[in-house]
Amino acid sequence: MNKLLTGFISLLLLGAGVAWAHDDSDDDHGGAVRRFVTLPDGLRFPEGITANPATGEIYVANFDGGNQNKLLRYSHHGQLLAARDFGFTPLLGLEFDRANRKVYVLNVGDFTGVPGVESKIQRIAAHFNGSTLIEDVLVIPVVGAPGDRTVVKGDGSADVIKFGVNARVPNAMAFDSHGNLYISDSFQGAIFRIDNVAGCVAPHCVATLVSHDPLLATPGFPPFGANGLAVSDDGKSLFIANTGDDRILKLDLTKPALSTGAVGVFAESINGADGIVFDRHGRLWVCANQNDEVVALNEKGRVVVRLGRFEGIGHDGAPKGLLFPASPVIVGDEMFVTNLAIPLTDAVGDEPEEDVKRWTVSRIKLPGL
Repeated sequence: MNKLLTGFISLLLLGAGVAWAHDDSDDDHGGAVRRFVTLPDGLRFPEGITANPATGEIYVANFDGGNQNKLLRYSHHGQLLAARDFGFTPLLGLEFDRANRKVYVLNVGDFTGVPGVESKIQRIAAHFNGSTLIEDVLVIPVVGAPGDRTVVKGDGSADVIKFGVNARVPNAMAFDSHGNLYISDSFQGAIFRIDNVAGCVAPHCVATLVSHDPLLATPGFPPFGANGLAVSDDGKSLFIANTGDDRILKLDLTKPALSTGAVGVFAESINGADGIVFDRHGRLWVCANQNDEVVALNEKGRVVVRLGRFEGIGHDGAPKGLLFPASPVIVGDEMFVTNLAIPLTDAVGDEPEEDVKRWTVSRIKLPGL
């Protein structure tokens, strides 16, 4: 594990941070960006987000290993309806099962370093309260790092990248129209699928390894490979963000699992491509977490819209606009985005995330065509 990653995980596990009380009195005015909610006192680093389209309720989870990690349920107007404690294990992606009204949660137990605490998929009833049962679905399989990646350069020479892995890091999920659940693993460079996930009960749930391609891993920064997921409307393609490589990838789902050449590059140079989601116009929205913006891609992978920017830290210690936007969800014509706002480097004083004292979720009105 390299020094950067070690420092990053140490920050997650050992950092204590200051948390301030909930206060939405000072809305942000970053173009189309507004503050939706401020996290409750004691919670920081909101990462995963999903929504119940029938009610407009928004679900948010935080990624703060060693400290408080909770799943929060908000009304469409930003009222906190419920909070469910997940303990000291950090949480990443969330996904909503419309057919069965469950929220799926990715729990990165491997980041704790505690023996017996493993990375897994969990679920909980959508209308949960503080004591609702959290159900384990599946422990993420160990498949190791993908094979080497060969990068051919303009002079005809080639670099060979070897990947390593010490943790299972399930990061994002997406349902297809048949109720099958796809899961990305950022460190193992893998895509898994659980068929008819609502019909399986642990320990009988099975994860199929769909892809273990070198393009799904990264030597880049931030040190997360396969991340955000989105299934095309026709169900033939799975779009995958690779954060460290600044790419959106496209996996051909019509090919058999583990097919050579099934993964290709759809879009390049999206700085810190993180969570992704399609809107009703067919645009693929991407959180560019290192550029503090969200961008929309057309069917060719071209950026056609850019929204948001970082506008400093407000008087209450919260970011104005977007700061390290991590995950999006769309309800109607609005996008809700988590501002992870987590410092990643060892240097002191070089990141605005270091100055954040309160953590937020933003709300963005999406433009039409």
